[in-house]
Amino acid sequence: MKFIIKILVVAASLWVAIQFVDGVEITTPTGTAKYWGTLLVVALIFGVINAVIKPIIETIGCAFYVLTLGLFALVVNAGLMLLTSWVADQIDVPFHVTGFWPAFWGAIVVAVVSWVLSLVLPD
Repeated sequence: MKFIIKILVVAASLWVAIQFVDGVEITTPTGTAKYWGTLLVVALIFGVINAVIKPIIETIGCAFYVLTLGLFALVVNAGLMLLTSWVADQIDVPFHVTGFWPAFWGAIVVAVVSWVLSLVLPD
């Protein structure tokens, strides 16, 4: 149950990023079942990438995190958003991030919205 709630939180966060960040988009008609299904698939992809690759990057780039006082995490999150877009493209999921800056701002929006929702929702 906890896993499903986390995926729904990430999906809601991605939806907010899609609404507010130009360059982060799902290319299916809004409001359709396919749109919401795509959003859930992208949330699952993003969650798996964050669970598998992010700890490896944090371990390898530990010095960068220390030297930049944690600001390097913003760059890493943008890279993971771009990787999510690439993986989605490889499996024909209509999710696209157009470049680094949309990924950067999209990752910030996803992180903030996920954090706020995790405060509101029970464990």
